[in-house]
Amino acid sequence: MANSRIVPVEVMKNFIQNIMIKLNVHPLHAENLADVLVTGDYRGHFSHGLNRIELYIKDIQQGTCKKDGMPKILKETSATAWVDGNALLGPVVGKFCMELAIKKAKESGVGWVVAKGSNHFGIAGYYSMMALSHKLLGMSFTNASPLLAPTRSKEPFFGTNPISLSAPSSSKNDDFVLDMATSVVALGKVELAHRKEEKIPHGWAIDKDGKTTDDPANYHALLPLGGPENSSGYKGYGLATLVEIFTSILGGSAMAPNVRNWTENHIEANL
Repeated sequence: MANSRIVPVEVMKNFIQNIMIKLNVHPLHAENLADVLVTGDYRGHFSHGLNRIELYIKDIQQGTCKKDGMPKILKETSATAWVDGNALLGPVVGKFCMELAIKKAKESGVGWVVAKGSNHFGIAGYYSMMALSHKLLGMSFTNASPLLAPTRSKEPFFGTNPISLSAPSSSKNDDFVLDMATSVVALGKVELAHRKEEKIPHGWAIDKDGKTTDDPANYHALLPLGGPENSSGYKGYGLATLVEIFTSILGGSAMAPNVRNWTENHIEANL
């Protein structure tokens, strides 16, 4: 790509950590965030890497995301747990929950952990992949700010609500990793196109009138996976609903359109 620059992984991690530490974020929390964001970029999810650092900075500055502390287990069984993320950085909560799920899976055969009081946690695949080194199947889901317009609607209702599954292989470097939004694309891809002054494909997004648009500046809502109804967009709508049930409804967090808007950093996300 023209004007692109390759930056060593450790340099980028240190850059992100230093930003967070300057904001008085606990060093281990800053390290968690840096690892997740750089992993996103390294794996080609440029919409969820350094592109997202502004969101975390504003959440910290507004005080809606806490700089220090620990998630709290509210209730648990041998195979399940309900966690309060205490408004900490999403990667801190996500890592805590996945480590707990792995521990329970080793002891009971399955581990299912759901959280409330969390924030944007980067790529969902980061957490499902944590299970691979333990030779376990890993799954990860999250709800998000309303960005996706359900089939036959023109207003955003669900988030991009990603699904991730990681499955270990007996062969080296042959693990299976699925990490996808239930919208056609992540919002970050529309943002990147806008920044580069590029068009977006028809079928990614709609404008305020509910018409598909190729102009990222006219974006009003993303379409569900599959796009318009005549190309099976209702299936993506169904998958987004599935994720919402697994996350906000089971966890007792903010649900669907009740999640704060993407830019409302003065309001707690409560994912």
